[in-house]
Amino acid sequence: QVQFVESGGRSVQPGGSLRLSCAASGSIFSFDVMDWYRQAPGKQRELVATITNNGYTNYKDSVKGRFTISRDNAKNTVYLQMNNLKSEDTAVYYCNTPGRAATNYWGQGTQVTVSS
Repeated sequence: QVQFVESGGRSVQPGGSLRLSCAASGSIFSFDVMDWYRQAPGKQRELVATITNNGYTNYKDSVKGRFTISRDNAKNTVYLQMNNLKSEDTAVYYCNTPGRAATNYWGQGTQVTVSS
């Protein structure tokens, strides 16, 4: 079974940028939809961004214009470029597929902390 390993999270100041990576242990081509989720302390996990193999993308309203999701199927990796970060973006970020998310199957995630 393909495993997803998230990386790139760290502590940054408001207005800063980060690029998160989601490295898969196998091919992601067969996953038409790849997503980024996040979970802030005391809150439920929420969908942040979506991308399909044909390039369709969608974003949570609060991150539109600031976040960009992309994928490189040849490298079996999904990315999340995050710009103009806000304190409200502080969370653990996860990548996943809709099917695995529905069965509550998650990786370790990567911590993003936005603080002055």
